[in-house]
Amino acid sequence: MTPIPNQHHSLISRLGRIMQLAWVPRDYDATLRYWTETMGVGPFFELNHIQVDACHYRGQPSNVDFSVAIAYWGEMQIELVRQHNDAPSIYQSWLKQGREGLHHICLIVNSMTEARALCAEAGAEVMQEVWLPGGGEAIYVDLGGLMVEMIDFPQESLAVFADMKAAADSWDGSEPVRVLG
Repeated sequence: MTPIPNQHHSLISRLGRIMQLAWVPRDYDATLRYWTETMGVGPFFELNHIQVDACHYRGQPSNVDFSVAIAYWGEMQIELVRQHNDAPSIYQSWLKQGREGLHHICLIVNSMTEARALCAEAGAEVMQEVWLPGGGEAIYVDLGGLMVEMIDFPQESLAVFADMKAAADSWDGSEPVRVLG
């Protein structure tokens, strides 16, 4: 993909604040241990086999079975993603390319319509779209080599993140991984 001209980067950055750095590792368990034991980040909250209303990869429906672990490092959310099946996705293609590590950053946006319009204006390719139960929506766009997730959450979802942040603020190293749901 051709890099996006710089004039559009400032437009994209105005859509929302960066709230998350997300990794897609080959060895999920080792990466989780690294974050909790070496970096001292935790606790991580696992959401296993996430159910979405719909997912499209490159415009085609895809039945992606994936789980995430989320923790806070100060004000920044850290997410680890693992996919359990071979359905086409941004995660699967990343690993098939021999890549791993930091996969995308995530912006919380107030208007998915505005986010989609700015991305289209910038020539950014929407790689994956996800519709969440309760009305949330996320798109993952390729901005010339940088993958950016733009997500519009219902307020109830943000409350869960506030609880995760509070747990991180008082974490004493016990129960480094906690399963949600």
